[in-house]
Amino acid sequence: MSAHAIRADLALDCKGLSCPMPIVRTKKAMDQISSGQVIEVQATDRGSLADIQGWAQTTGHQYLGTVNEGEVLKHYLRKASPDELKEEVRFPNKMTNEELLKKLEAQEPLTVLDVREPAEYAFSHIPGAISIPLGELENRIQELNPDQPIHVVCRTGARSDMACQLLAGQGFEEVFNIVPGMSGWTGSTDKLS
Repeated sequence: MSAHAIRADLALDCKGLSCPMPIVRTKKAMDQISSGQVIEVQATDRGSLADIQGWAQTTGHQYLGTVNEGEVLKHYLRKASPDELKEEVRFPNKMTNEELLKKLEAQEPLTVLDVREPAEYAFSHIPGAISIPLGELENRIQELNPDQPIHVVCRTGARSDMACQLLAGQGFEEVFNIVPGMSGWTGSTDKLS
């Protein structure tokens, strides 16, 4: 399917921006269009697909689909009418980087789940963290142990927030969003050699 077949009321250029900027820009742009209108978000950040889908789910805006054009991902969203909109919910169980670091140093039994893209994980991650990108989490949820507390990290706490909501919805009881996540992590990190 080519993007030419899809008419958008507003095209938003987020090329070259990384998480969470495409979502920040998309939120602002949504305020400028009317209900029922369609916005085209052009992004080069591969992680933007899961971000846009997750954000649409939590707000009620309709994610229509994504078209790949070379390096550029074109995401299409339809602005919801006021009665379709949901209050954007933040996951209630949060933990700071420092609190997680203390638990790791005390060697408490816990799972660290890193929901960033594989390339982000490769460059730097918390030792022992499990890498499952947000976009794959629903299909790989069986890889996680529901009996252990799960501490979810991303770069800024936005993708991990969506991941926590997904896990809690699947019956995981002890789930924590680590804020601000890897952008402020001061503990030790591993890199793929």
